[in-house]
Amino acid sequence: EVQLVESGGGLVQAGGSLRLSCAASGFTWRDYAVAWFRQAPGKEREGVSCISSRDGYTYYADSVKGRFTISSDSAKNTVSLQMNNLKPEDAAVYYCAADWFSPCTVVPGDFGSWGQGTQVTVSS
Repeated sequence: EVQLVESGGGLVQAGGSLRLSCAASGFTWRDYAVAWFRQAPGKEREGVSCISSRDGYTYYADSVKGRFTISSDSAKNTVSLQMNNLKPEDAAVYYCAADWFSPCTVVPGDFGSWGQGTQVTVSS
């Protein structure tokens, strides 16, 4: 059984940084896609970024390009999302998701395994 646990959320001022981590267990880091999504109150879940374990392919939504960086550590089965220059509109619950396909996408329906989410709050 695949289990995903996010951590690293919190309260930060606009312009600040946070690093989210997604610790995975129950599968081998091979040919997996891992994505970060976020959902703010009253809004639909939005795909933020993804990474493919096969070739390191990454994708970023336009809203975070240049500010967020996704990375993976296969030895630790962890995927991280470094978020810099945070804006109030980045505030949301952030979820990581994983499934066995390549290349990665940020389509929620493509993923069968989800974490419980971690709250990111950005004060202006």
